[in-house]
Amino acid sequence: MANEEGFSAPLACKLVGISYRQIDYWARTGLLRPSLAEAQGSGRRRRYSYRDLVQLKVIRRLLDAGIGLVKIRRVVAFLGAQLGEDLASASLVLNGGESLLVHHEGELVDALRHGQGVFSVVALGALSAELDGAITNLRGPAAAAGAVGDRVTA
Repeated sequence: MANEEGFSAPLACKLVGISYRQIDYWARTGLLRPSLAEAQGSGRRRRYSYRDLVQLKVIRRLLDAGIGLVKIRRVVAFLGAQLGEDLASASLVLNGGESLLVHHEGELVDALRHGQGVFSVVALGALSAELDGAITNLRGPAAAAGAVGDRVTA
């Protein structure tokens, strides 16, 4: 079981469902290095945090969805450098194999195209509340009580 020192690489592999060869390669090539302890020589072993495990699981899911490792590396680099996020904190939307959208500050940003193809996300609940407030202000305080239930239907 894990303790305050995190998770060993073999245990992380078991929990995430990847091979030791994969986690070793990803750590050596910088895709995802363990945040608690790097391997050094023969005496010090890698130690992964819970957040690291979440990121490893996301990488695994992206691979399972058909996203190649080269594209995943680009997404990881973009998230860190441009958005200040990592795979554990990002909200990702997979749009086929050519586009991976990140929900960031009310927008969908294409991480594979370095921010190209930005879409605004409109929260419809907020629009409805804004409209109800405008109707209330237009009618005045006397009609405020019935503003929400008094919507006109076509």
